[in-house]
Amino acid sequence: MIYPESMFSMTLSPATPGAARPLRFIRRGEPVVLAGVPPERTLLELLREDLGCTGTKEGCGEGDCGACTVVLGEADNGTIRYRAINSCIRLAHSIDGMALWTVEDIAQPDGTLHPAQQAMVDHHASQCGFCTPGFVMSLFGLYMVAPTLPTACSSLPPEGAAAPAVRQSRPCGPDLQETDAPALAAASGSLPLQGATPPEAAHLPAVQARAGGLGVAAFSPEGAAAPAVWQSQSRGPGLQGAASSPVACTAPNPISREMAQEALSGNLCRCTGYRPILDAAQAMGSLAPVYIDEAGLLLKLEQLAQTEPAPEADLAYMLPHTLAGLLQARAAHPAAQLVAGCTDVGLWVTKQHRQFATVLDVTRVAELRRIEQHPGHIAIGAAVTLADAFAALVRQWPQLHGFAARFAGLPVRNSGTLGGNVANGSPIGDSMPLLIALGAQIVLMSKRGRREMPLEALYTGYRQNVMAPDEVLAFIKVPKSEGPHPRFLPNEKGVETGAKGASEAIPGLAPSPMKPENQAQRPPELLKVYKISKRYDDDISAVCLAVNLRIDNGVVAQASIGAGGVAATPARAVKTEAALTGQPWTLQTVQAAMVALRAEFTPLSDMRASSGYRTEVLGNLLQRYWLESQGMRQINLASFVLEEGT
Repeated sequence: MIYPESMFSMTLSPATPGAARPLRFIRRGEPVVLAGVPPERTLLELLREDLGCTGTKEGCGEGDCGACTVVLGEADNGTIRYRAINSCIRLAHSIDGMALWTVEDIAQPDGTLHPAQQAMVDHHASQCGFCTPGFVMSLFGLYMVAPTLPTACSSLPPEGAAAPAVRQSRPCGPDLQETDAPALAAASGSLPLQGATPPEAAHLPAVQARAGGLGVAAFSPEGAAAPAVWQSQSRGPGLQGAASSPVACTAPNPISREMAQEALSGNLCRCTGYRPILDAAQAMGSLAPVYIDEAGLLLKLEQLAQTEPAPEADLAYMLPHTLAGLLQARAAHPAAQLVAGCTDVGLWVTKQHRQFATVLDVTRVAELRRIEQHPGHIAIGAAVTLADAFAALVRQWPQLHGFAARFAGLPVRNSGTLGGNVANGSPIGDSMPLLIALGAQIVLMSKRGRREMPLEALYTGYRQNVMAPDEVLAFIKVPKSEGPHPRFLPNEKGVETGAKGASEAIPGLAPSPMKPENQAQRPPELLKVYKISKRYDDDISAVCLAVNLRIDNGVVAQASIGAGGVAATPARAVKTEAALTGQPWTLQTVQAAMVALRAEFTPLSDMRASSGYRTEVLGNLLQRYWLESQGMRQINLASFVLEEGT
């Protein structure tokens, strides 16, 4: 492989047998190759200590404050996908083959500030300045993914190419691409691993998210005219700015306050206050647009991908790209540290100063980076980011949006994966109570085969599970809802529901725990999930409770309840489910279930909450569920709108 002369290359430490492969990424439009990077080196350490890029700040060292935020770009089906992430807990080798932007990289060579920077200046959005680089990079990430901004088109056609005459509306959520994937379906257990693909399952769509980190999209109204020709003009290394008369990709709606708040949910400020920063977020779209030269960047990323690494069996940091390669590596290295986003393992490095002889990273395995849509369930690969996984769940259960937005900050959701969160098994991991309430199943795989089980059956104790040393968690299968409850949300108008899209039996697919046999129609579900934490955004739960009931003619036909923060593992509230099932949906039934729920767990006291508080809150949340099912809204903080002063 021949790189341009401007390629930056250096060796950080002498190469040793078994050392990690050279780290390669694109920065400022040019390839960077670094040899001798230890497998446990964080991206922040690499930037500040090895490359001298001190604009990226070190704050909490655990992904809470956002001062270390950088933006990654990754090739995705002919476009670039941009994600703001925390560099302090991201292992450096995990960005191999990607593009990287830091706060030093986004201004023009002549000193012209990027709109994200200029808007911060214009709105006096910095005071002490320590957190400012992180906010700027989160704004840069928003600038690159917000569909209402000139730079946010998922891809620009080649210079001079005709654009569509009419825009077609798209649903909110990630830009989804559907492809036939029988082999992937077989890997997840939706089809037989051996034998021919059944005709009725040959064209099940596999859905892969392509949107940026927000997981929320807005598009031009259907029928709105689109520009006739795309034009651009270079304005610096890796960036392009609009010429005086080009036609840019525009849309009528600016960044909303809500979009800005979600994009900045992982950034903390202790002196300036958030109003001017949010003002800057909404104003940057009105400044002269700046583009990324995606065509050139894609070419350079492709050149990096074509570079053949040394055999991975001899490497300290393994990044397999196929499921077969992952299972082979796991069998050969059962003691290697598995990582799937590094949002927890990164803290082992920064807080516990752990070192790893060998790291096995699952995030590049193509089969595990996909979301499959099947008639009866959603199959989410273990390497799908939390942002994308929640976007898929929100499309099925829209009421989960607020809960999903409170799962850590956006940079954490852009790095962390659903499989990593589940396999980690933390009792305060927020995804597991929800998945338990939804009746999710997990698929464990090894070279020996695969096995499937209810998610709650994975755990045997605090951060302990049933996985064999050569197994990996490959897929999470979430049964689909057949329709929302008529009282889906408090005070919402009732909707007609029924057994829509009842799926045919698929050979090799285990019966769904949410689909009783010989029952063509079930009562609709009423799903709610509650998170109790000291901060509303970007915080760890003290208690998490997910309640999913099916109520038929005033009687609880089915109850499924998941709880977090109240036991050594995420747990199903089986005794409370039994206390509810078959009982009339009345206040008396709820009060009896509250007693059962409080008695079912014996939580510990820690820095987040006392045991007594957690026990009391468990029952209170079930009471809140009851009140909301009766139409009460004022008890829900998410329903309040805070009027900002002028």
